[in-house]
Amino acid sequence: MPTVVIALAQPNDLPRLLELIRQLAEYERRLEQVKATEKDLERALFGERPVAEAMLAWQGATAVGYALFYPVFSTFRGRAALYLEDVYVVPESRGQGVGWALMRSLAQIAKQRGYDRIEWSVLEWNTPAIEFYKKLGAVPKETGWVGYMLTGEALEALANA
Repeated sequence: MPTVVIALAQPNDLPRLLELIRQLAEYERRLEQVKATEKDLERALFGERPVAEAMLAWQGATAVGYALFYPVFSTFRGRAALYLEDVYVVPESRGQGVGWALMRSLAQIAKQRGYDRIEWSVLEWNTPAIEFYKKLGAVPKETGWVGYMLTGEALEALANA
């Protein structure tokens, strides 16, 4: 099995990171939703007020996966958590420990920062990912909550009201 090296993304990694994001979107059947540009990622990850972080999984000189994450806070727990927005491994590198290495690195970051958990969502049809998460010991959140978002014209209307 090829050696996997995990490293925080650097500005020069943005073209490959965006390529991997597009691959994930294609896998999730949502490629048309990708609007992000390298400039958007640069601002979000390395700008004056970064809002997220990313790490890449390398096999040799090729980035074969990534994880993008940011902190969230629970008022009830009084603790921060790491929210995993995306984790993706290219198909040809799956089953080689890449996903495990990314998740392990995320767990180490969470522990180092004093976070009490890692949270994420997975599409209900993505059985391979669900099985992978179960092998790690992850359990589904049974919250009873329904996710909402405010965007586009509705966001503009509220902001300008």
